[in-house]
Amino acid sequence: MKYISTRGDKTERDFSEILLEGLAPDGGLYLPTHYPKVDAATLARWRGLYGKGQAGGYAALAFEILSLYITDIPAADLKRLVDKTYTKAVYGTDAIVPVRPLQGEGSGGLLIEALSNGPTLAFKDMAMQLLGNLFEYELARRGETLNILGATSGDTGSAAEYAMRGKQGVKVFMLSPFGRMSPFQQAQMFSLQDANIHNLSVEGVFDDCQDIVKAVSNDLAFKRQWKIGTVNSINWARLLAQVVYYFAGYFQATQSDADKVSFSVPSGNFGNVCAGHVARMMGLPIAQLVVATNENDVLDEFFRSGHYRVRGSAETFETSSPSMDISKASNFERFVFDLLGRDAARTAQLFGPAIASEGGFQLTAEETARLAQYGFVSGKSTHADRLATIQATWAAHQDMIDTHTADGLKVARDHLQPGVPMIVLETALPAKFAATIQEALGREPIRPAALEGIEALPKRFTVMPVDAAVVKAYIEQHAK
Repeated sequence: MKYISTRGDKTERDFSEILLEGLAPDGGLYLPTHYPKVDAATLARWRGLYGKGQAGGYAALAFEILSLYITDIPAADLKRLVDKTYTKAVYGTDAIVPVRPLQGEGSGGLLIEALSNGPTLAFKDMAMQLLGNLFEYELARRGETLNILGATSGDTGSAAEYAMRGKQGVKVFMLSPFGRMSPFQQAQMFSLQDANIHNLSVEGVFDDCQDIVKAVSNDLAFKRQWKIGTVNSINWARLLAQVVYYFAGYFQATQSDADKVSFSVPSGNFGNVCAGHVARMMGLPIAQLVVATNENDVLDEFFRSGHYRVRGSAETFETSSPSMDISKASNFERFVFDLLGRDAARTAQLFGPAIASEGGFQLTAEETARLAQYGFVSGKSTHADRLATIQATWAAHQDMIDTHTADGLKVARDHLQPGVPMIVLETALPAKFAATIQEALGREPIRPAALEGIEALPKRFTVMPVDAAVVKAYIEQHAK
């Protein structure tokens, strides 16, 4: 399998090359030259491998899917890395991503898929743990080192740092918006004392952090000199790892491969739901991909109108589901590339000049009409909606959900279809957002014993202005 850029660079690259690259040289995102199609016999075989979550089943399923896209790592090595990543010891359950029902919710069934059983209690662990092992493997194979530059609105940073801490040949420089993460999220990142982890707290919003990462990545000379890579969801390997849990959720929620399911996905940067798009393109029987936003509803506006309008810092709301406080959805370009029939010139025009000069773009009527072909629907959830959803779910089911999952659940109810199970992706545990759980339920969230008192631990971080040059200088100083 080879990979190309969404913006026209037709140089076909191997997986291992783009694993360490991040953005393509022309500023685009990497995608495979084609999506492998899963026929009925393969889907049935994969159902047998995974079952309803049998021991070793997730790793076996992951190996099958990843093997379709990773053809330049020996199969035995890839299997060893996958088996090392997806274990009960790390995720606490054989199923890895267990699906649980919410009884009496919709004629097609409303279910929650737990993606938050990893070490940082967020769905980002599902891909990041694999990425850490892939990086260490590939760097050792090449005899090289890598400086990872990333931006986080809350969960990516801690998941990346926990996956990379202590890894040979890897240093992490993680940007986060100063004062805009929950105390728990800050503590998870800033309390790490590992020498290869650097937390840079930027005096802006998440989009400022993301813009700095892109600016540094687009400086090809700097990127090559300091061997800059990325773990943000612009890295194809991360998105690829997320494709696996769509298949695992489907097998748990259905009895037959003739059945369809829908997924509701709390969405900010579009990486999580883009993995669902890839699964659907491969042939997974997905009826709807529900894009659930919070008050930062750029994506909801797009799927309703074909109008993509980036918000400025002043228009980006600070909400109680902070990991979705994003107005520039980086992974969105991958879907638009497919929507436009892989027209790289048109994609480059929309995501380059159109956004730079006009702050967004409007699809043509013909392009907008194509949206229906890809199964996307959308909706918006507010703080009041989150509180009501958390309260109702706890009262009816004694099931405590976090704020982002509440957004997904609220919007999912608006799109239920008779006879079609709706799987809501649980993207984090409520312990990460204690203030809102306290507001909703009048009690502290359930917290794993190992994380008690994490907010009181000593913190190590550096405050920075919104300035790519300052970040570059810091990297130069600490990457030597």
